Amino acid sequence: MKVVKCLSLVVLICFMGFSDLSAQRDYKTAIGFRAGPMAGLSLKHFISESKALEIIVSSRWSGTLFQGLYEIHQDVFNDSNFNLFYGAGAHLGYWDLNGHIHPWYENDGTYTAFGIDGILGLEHVIKDAPISVSVDWKPMFNVINYTGFWMDDIGLTIRFNFR
Repeated sequence: MKVVKCLSLVVLICFMGFSDLSAQRDYKTAIGFRAGPMAGLSLKHFISESKALEIIVSSRWSGTLFQGLYEIHQDVFNDSNFNLFYGAGAHLGYWDLNGHIHPWYENDGTYTAFGIDGILGLEHVIKDAPISVSVDWKPMFNVINYTGFWMDDIGLTIRFNFR
């Protein structure tokens, strides 16, 4: 029950709108590397002034995870170069444990999972360079196959920005 309450809170935070706060973007699209437990590539594209779509392709446990996220950005610290972002999305992943001992899987082998994701982070756009740096927390809940709540994905992303 704790997992459901925590997931409900994350989803509620992700969908809260702060329409009176604006975010000024110095870029339209960015691509970069996300480091963390699920390291990989990130592609972010703004579809409006404060809303973005992000695709992350990452790797963990000899597998691949594809994530699609809808994010809302807003300025923080009275500085348009600092942005709080939050959102939600989904993932599809494949893991091959290949002899690795993993506490959540009973058997060695391959697993495919589908689930929902949340994201909460802080981004800094470097004013005089086409670079942005962000740190985020991305909890996931697998709906198909290993059904469970994963809360350990904290990442640092460095992106090259395009106007």
